[in-house]
Amino acid sequence: MSPSDRCSVRPSVHRLGGDISKIYRLLSSFGEEKQLKRTFVLQVAIADHDGILTCFGMKKGEAVPVFKTLPGQKISRMDLGGAPGTPQEKIFVCSGSQVRGYTKKGKQFLTFEANLTESINAMYVSGADLFVCASYIYNHYCDCKDQDYFLSGDKINDITCVSSEKLPHLTPVLACQDRVLRVLQGSTLAYDIEVPGPPSLCHSIYFLSGEEVLYGTTDGRLGLVQIGEHSAVAKWEIDNDKKKGGILCVDTFDIIGDGVNDVLVGRDDGTVQVYGFDSANEPTLRFEHVLSESVTSIQGGCVGRESYDEIVTATYTGWVTGLTTESQKTEAGAGEEFRMSKETQSKVEALRAELEQLQGKVLQGREQYQQTTQSSTAVSAVPVFNINDKFTLCQDDASYSLTLEVQTAIDNLLLQSDVPIDLLDVDKNSAVVSFSECDPEQPNGNFLLATYRCQANTTRLELKVRSIEGQYGTLQAYITPRLQPKTCQVRQYQIKPLSLHQRTHSIDPTRPMNRLSLVGQFSFAEIHSWVVFCLPEVPDKTPAEDSITFYFHNTFLGTQLEATYCKGTAHFHSDNISTISILSDVLSKEATKKKINLNISYDINDDSVSHTLRMIHPKLEFQLLLAKKVQLVDALRELQVHEGNANFLIPEYRSILDESANLLEEYKKQPAHLERLYGMITDLFIDKFKFKGQNVKTKVSSLLEILDNYDLNSLLEFFQDV
Repeated sequence: MSPSDRCSVRPSVHRLGGDISKIYRLLSSFGEEKQLKRTFVLQVAIADHDGILTCFGMKKGEAVPVFKTLPGQKISRMDLGGAPGTPQEKIFVCSGSQVRGYTKKGKQFLTFEANLTESINAMYVSGADLFVCASYIYNHYCDCKDQDYFLSGDKINDITCVSSEKLPHLTPVLACQDRVLRVLQGSTLAYDIEVPGPPSLCHSIYFLSGEEVLYGTTDGRLGLVQIGEHSAVAKWEIDNDKKKGGILCVDTFDIIGDGVNDVLVGRDDGTVQVYGFDSANEPTLRFEHVLSESVTSIQGGCVGRESYDEIVTATYTGWVTGLTTESQKTEAGAGEEFRMSKETQSKVEALRAELEQLQGKVLQGREQYQQTTQSSTAVSAVPVFNINDKFTLCQDDASYSLTLEVQTAIDNLLLQSDVPIDLLDVDKNSAVVSFSECDPEQPNGNFLLATYRCQANTTRLELKVRSIEGQYGTLQAYITPRLQPKTCQVRQYQIKPLSLHQRTHSIDPTRPMNRLSLVGQFSFAEIHSWVVFCLPEVPDKTPAEDSITFYFHNTFLGTQLEATYCKGTAHFHSDNISTISILSDVLSKEATKKKINLNISYDINDDSVSHTLRMIHPKLEFQLLLAKKVQLVDALRELQVHEGNANFLIPEYRSILDESANLLEEYKKQPAHLERLYGMITDLFIDKFKFKGQNVKTKVSSLLEILDNYDLNSLLEFFQDV
């Protein structure tokens, strides 16, 4: 079977239970004694947020349970283990700070209390070694005895371990929120590896040149690094050019059948991808399939039918889907009607019977609910539902992506903001949006009230918003599912003063920089809390060091910021005066709330103003040209209709007509973009002279006239001549 045939997969779907709150992860499947040509017939172990561990196999296309534990505390992680060199058939799960072990028959053989102050969110098992991580804490146990401990500088998202001939011992690798993979030796940090985005996971694989670490990021990038004793080598990296969702899970398995393990990827927008490798060992996308929910786990193996490999996925609301390599093509002669096989017919009949049974249960439940609500002793009960939400800054277009996923269908969503934000179009969003009038001048007034009415069976909604730096407040989402009685949950998201800034590993020291210095009787924890309030991607936990330095870049303009602070002293450097001005205003207010006197000093570099204007120039020039072209589209279309063709137009206008659809689409994606750039230049103008003690607000009208007839040199002269 050719690789293309092997990836002509079909989905087979199973729902585990009727009240599973969330399938958290489908971890490594494990085999029975019967070995086939190139793989095992596998059973599947699944843990969920109801605390239930379920193990099942497939027989004649039906899920056959092996064992199922009783509900308990939410299971946050699961892994497989066993003696080195033997099948990894022991199941380990963690709930809170407790780790439990089960055999493949469901017998519990281990209960271990890690005595951590926080819940375990990452785990790796290798023989007698147990590696667990809480939010910031790493612990290593051997035979349930404490071995190593490490306190991370930022939140730990995942852990894996690598071993090879080049490494003296099993080496832990931590995937941390600050865009770093931390490689440990015992209880100390050996070195760290900078990656392009916050890594959501890391996965050790044996690949070509030895055991390496595969990582995925929350912004959808995938990469491979080779771990050495003192340093690491980046092998390859795949950008998220098509703007797919963040990566939630990966696995390696030879699903193509070419003898080399392929990379299986599951994303939070429901995308399942298979990456194979070409003759130069570079990753190439071989297959893609889109599910309707976020993929929380993915594995490769032989589950449904002997000799046919599958990609098995688990999704947020509890669906388990198998994508098989078994050919689904049915040959039929000319004039011959398509006929299902007996096996397929029996499956369809079984599904219809199951559907009728479920419909009967639903009707019975509704009748029972109506009778209960009408009784004199009825007590109102609010339905409980979980929400999987994510609010992240997208570097590519300097916007925030808000993703909401609910276990049941969403009826409507209300967005409310007390700060100015723009709603951007999202192609994947099929909901109908309507806006309500707002009066920001009123006390507790709103800048935005928007309602999204969802189509039937919509369980996932993706929105995009763009904020204005210096304007900070709260964005609230009111989610109402299709449940009776009607209920609603509210989620809040902070829009920070420097909301478009993103953490980075380094900055360009050659740029002209402005400095803001603060000196006062504030503690390290207090100044850190102020920085957390101002900037995104800063860990809530106060650093363990005496001082700390963070680097940021502005995703909209490309300017940069360096923040260095300790107890009693803080220094901020930026090539954008407006960034310094915003920090000065906000930090002064925060200090005033605490009744702390601050000694504030500035060092303003006039060259930074022209530098910032030159960084804005290409964006402003593009937007002005785009707006001009869009204004001409309707008139040119009328002329074309009137004359019958566009041959009489000059080449420039014919080009605008040919590209009109793309131009309108581009303009639609960036509402108020030009106004934002005007606003940034105006703020830069006001802030420059504010630090000199001058009020130039009366000259803003002259500045706007220059912008309407934009020329970079004229703008630079205006900033210098005032």
